Amino acid sequence: MKISNINRAADILLESRIKLNRIENLPRNCTPVNKKEAYKIQNKLVNKYLLLDKKNKIIGKKVGCTNKAAQIQINVHEPFYGNLFSTYSSESNCIIQSKNFFGPFIEPEFSFKISKTLDISDAPYSINQIYNVIESVLPSIELVDSRFNDWKKVGIYNLIADNAVNAFWIYGKEINKINDINFSNHEVTLSINDKIIEKGNSSNVLDNPINSITWLVNTLAKQGRALTKNSYISTGTCTSAISIKKGDKICADFGTLGKVNFLFL
Repeated sequence: MKISNINRAADILLESRIKLNRIENLPRNCTPVNKKEAYKIQNKLVNKYLLLDKKNKIIGKKVGCTNKAAQIQINVHEPFYGNLFSTYSSESNCIIQSKNFFGPFIEPEFSFKISKTLDISDAPYSINQIYNVIESVLPSIELVDSRFNDWKKVGIYNLIADNAVNAFWIYGKEINKINDINFSNHEVTLSINDKIIEKGNSSNVLDNPINSITWLVNTLAKQGRALTKNSYISTGTCTSAISIKKGDKICADFGTLGKVNFLFL
């Protein structure tokens, strides 16, 4: 794809988010036909986000479609990644303004912070190697909100280009003592307006959310990119993606890891 078309695709996706005008499809000559083109558009879009707001920073990565239920929902068969931004994130017990979104879905996710930059020349990494560089775990909720009108049908390449449909990231307290946590079997309960909507489990995230980080690190390494020190990684939803509406009170209960709450007003 020509650089001019990559830039145009990123401009369209950026304008869609800013003006809240959903799009049916990208123009044919701007539509990615493979992952390489998709991530090129994503990278250009990310740069435009950062130029738009000088205070905005990339604080980490999100991994999407690590959950079979989520894969079925949007008709994809493999994970993909996007970026987390300081402007589009907040601590728990916050108010999220519905006017800034199309029609978001919530995803309760295990998030992690890594303690060192991983050398891409040492890839591929094993899950044990990744475990050893985890500094902390955080309960979190990701809001996903695609710029495409029918984002379940546009395909994985368009979703990647759209920064993996990330919209917002809400996080709880960091927990540094992770040795006693069984990440292969940890229940999460999602409630809306004090009513339990769905129960999920860490095992839904590639059997163990640390597998998600491992996939991310090794995928980035193949692209010549490193996951840097102090990056946060949201590893994928423990439940199906759940739609919310204005006025909803959301709570994701991670048991011993704490709760994440917000109001969608």
